[in-house]
Amino acid sequence: MTTPDISRRIGASPRQRGSLDGNTCPDIFELSDGSFAVIGADRTDALEPKLPSDAGRSHDERIVVITRETLLRAKIDIPDV
Repeated sequence: MTTPDISRRIGASPRQRGSLDGNTCPDIFELSDGSFAVIGADRTDALEPKLPSDAGRSHDERIVVITRETLLRAKIDIPDV
């Protein structure tokens, strides 16, 4: 399976959101296959026991957390349909 390329950033860059170095902040990217990649804090261990009964994760998935501002500022780049 080929890994898709990053097509574009979704929302404001970390620097635009106030990161002083722009390197260690949550981020969202659209990939060439139409899926999305998210950079966030790994909170799998803390949140997995709190998942609703109809949710789960596979061995190759992690639960990552991004700030509210990151997602809200990405909304402008996410199509409604």
